Amino acid sequence: MSSISSGCTGDQSSDQRSLRKKIKDKLIMYDVGSRYNHIPLQKASVLLPLQIRQGRLYLLLTVRSMELNTMPGQVCFPGGRQDPSDQDEIETALRESEEEIGLCANQVEVVCRLLPYFTKSPAYLVTPVVGIVEDTFQPSPNPNEVTDVLHVPLDLFISLDHHTGIPYNMPPFGMQTIHKFEHQDEKSKRSFHIWGLTAHFALLLSVIVLGRRPLFDPGFDLENTLNICEKTILDYHNLSKL
Repeated sequence: MSSISSGCTGDQSSDQRSLRKKIKDKLIMYDVGSRYNHIPLQKASVLLPLQIRQGRLYLLLTVRSMELNTMPGQVCFPGGRQDPSDQDEIETALRESEEEIGLCANQVEVVCRLLPYFTKSPAYLVTPVVGIVEDTFQPSPNPNEVTDVLHVPLDLFISLDHHTGIPYNMPPFGMQTIHKFEHQDEKSKRSFHIWGLTAHFALLLSVIVLGRRPLFDPGFDLENTLNICEKTILDYHNLSKL
């Protein structure tokens, strides 16, 4: 697995073009397209917004308003439920991102859709849409939904120092790990915890893009992790046809 550095030097515009191409070449290998659209589940999408700032890769994450009924105060990717008027998962992710942080569709280059994740409570098929955001973009959070926007270095999600693993049993796959990461925000001087589905997507993205296994799990098997997620989706689909 070839690696991409989380930082680069030299001519910024040239390096940035080169880095963008490397990112897209790696991600397109994991693009699932519309492969799972037939699964009879309520659909949701999140945008995984990558941004290159001074030669370093960052993820943009939102801090949910404490006034929201679901997951108040948690760190999440921008996104939400698919509306009947949405053409696909990409449109859902872009619409929600504009509503939440003021990110317009012409400010982000959509690269791919990664393998979706099946959540049980409530039952949703959540698709991560990866996009590269223009480096000039400045978030404008919707105060009704978002209290802050975090710029988290992508390599934090493969770092040993910021990770806590919570083991749990997932029949028939055996012991798995819930990942939790801690981010110290320089602007607000506050510490934020990133866990659950957000941490899952961020970890997969960092391993794919950076081409390195996480330091907290040198034996991390990306393909096996994706296979487990896919089997969970297909098992539900097969049960729904009975």
